[in-house]
Amino acid sequence: MCGIVGVLGKHEAAPILVEALKRLEYRGYDSAGIATINDKRLDRRRAVGKLVNLSDLLVHDPLRGKSGIGHTRWATHGAPNTVNAHPHKAGPVAVVHNGIIENFRDLRSELAAAGLAHETDTDTETVAMLVHHLMEQGQSPVEAAKSAIARLEGAYALGFLFDGEDDLIVAARKGSPLAIGHGDGEMYVGSDAIALAPLTDRITYLEEGDIAIVTRTTLDIIDAHGNRANRAVRTIAIDSTHVDKGGHKHFMAKEIAEQPAVIGDTLRHYLSAAGGGLTLPQPEMDFTQYDRLTLVACGTAYYACLTAKYWFEQLAGLPVDVDIASEFRYREPPVPARTAAIFVSQSGETADTLAALRYCEGRAAKILSIVNVPESSIARESDLALPIHAGVEIGVASTKAFTCQLTVLLLMALKAASDREAIDPARLSDLLSHLRGLPSTINNTLELNEDFRKAAYQLSSAENALFLGRGMMYPLALEGALKLKEISYIHAEAYASGELKHGPIALIDEKMPVIVMAPRDALFDKTVSNMQEVMARGGKVMLITDAPGAAAASEDTWLTLTLPQVDPILSPILYAIPAQLLAYHTAVAKGTDVDQPRNLAKSVTVE
Repeated sequence: MCGIVGVLGKHEAAPILVEALKRLEYRGYDSAGIATINDKRLDRRRAVGKLVNLSDLLVHDPLRGKSGIGHTRWATHGAPNTVNAHPHKAGPVAVVHNGIIENFRDLRSELAAAGLAHETDTDTETVAMLVHHLMEQGQSPVEAAKSAIARLEGAYALGFLFDGEDDLIVAARKGSPLAIGHGDGEMYVGSDAIALAPLTDRITYLEEGDIAIVTRTTLDIIDAHGNRANRAVRTIAIDSTHVDKGGHKHFMAKEIAEQPAVIGDTLRHYLSAAGGGLTLPQPEMDFTQYDRLTLVACGTAYYACLTAKYWFEQLAGLPVDVDIASEFRYREPPVPARTAAIFVSQSGETADTLAALRYCEGRAAKILSIVNVPESSIARESDLALPIHAGVEIGVASTKAFTCQLTVLLLMALKAASDREAIDPARLSDLLSHLRGLPSTINNTLELNEDFRKAAYQLSSAENALFLGRGMMYPLALEGALKLKEISYIHAEAYASGELKHGPIALIDEKMPVIVMAPRDALFDKTVSNMQEVMARGGKVMLITDAPGAAAASEDTWLTLTLPQVDPILSPILYAIPAQLLAYHTAVAKGTDVDQPRNLAKSVTVE
């Protein structure tokens, strides 16, 4: 959602920074700011609202200097005000940041004990304070930045500017994209190439864990292992009106990689800064007012709703009906008076979903929507619209929008459970704690990318595939099958594992790959029994599980892919990642059009 730019140039930096930030407006923001170095002195300007407000401020209170950093912020931790706007400054250092620093409270407490007091409600300020503290202990700016980054937990893209250093920017990335632009005696930093397109067409994309030390004439990159790294300088051809792929081959690959950061943004929007509770936008939802929920959506969003049915019913004891939007209004379902209707759509313009929403107007007690575009038609026509904060999603096959939809739906289920006193406060606190750690866990899962690429290469020769899952893994099996068929064109179907023997087992032979999604949960042993039925008939089982599941399932599977272990309630969000990676790499192996698969469109605005 946020945007970062930086410049070490030959000309005044402020207008260059503001223009680059304009190119990142598509990400959404509610404040903006820049910092520059002039006569060795660091200074900054920040403003709430649109970039024109920052531009007006700079007319009346200009910033000089040919070195600077800039940022557009979407407030998710702390109110959208000038104090919380980036860049954040502590002593001789200013920083801009995208992502979430998960351990900032611990770091803030440590710094408070050392006499450094925070002034904002953000996690980003803590990064600047930590670098300041390390510099006070004698470390150089680069050493202090590297030492501080080593202490950070979470997903981030960072840019540092230092007092007295007009030829230095330190940049780093983990879970959030960052690019370095090469000019003639000038260097640039940007969240993606779209911000840098007017300045240069020569781009170096930082890889996961990289730290870049940038001057006007040099770029030194240190990788996640502390070794000097050589990253390619790519010459790009980019249309100024289009979003860049951020160094990835496809938009889908980029959007898969962005999930730790955007899920972090989602969590920060809905979890209180103090860490103790959920915060839904006004008007506040009270789930004691409803006896039933109706969830309506299409495609991948429909599978998000199927998953949420388990959450609402198991956590909150609240009955849920789930409908495909294109069928909902035509069967003219009764909508009891104490029903809340929830509509899920990435674009907020899906025609069938909008029509279903309108059917519920005047019937449901409350109409809610979960959307990625807050100003969309579905959002505007809802009593309450909950944004998922996934950012612009270009790939037709939904990835980060799906996991952000799941995240918001889980938070709503937890809110319902709390309202209805169906969950123990200690259990609620525990689940919220696990949720905050989910971006890091997804980062760890994305590091298994090569394992999934190799598995997908073997899968790519298949003509058909089956996906199996029990409980909350059943909707994820449906999603895995959808992803595979829509971008690789391999025919794939999904079934609840227990339904295998009621028909689909007739399809099993030595040519049929069966992808089983099964973390070690209460239903795991039953799923293993279904796997045995497949293997007894010569079927090839690809088991996606966690370490306890891999140890317990000692059968001779075709392939076993092991994910990090998470609380079973969170497993649907995590297990969406392997479904996406398998489909993506299979499609790449087959040479299909990953981002624009045949016959499909991103936003379906016709019935």
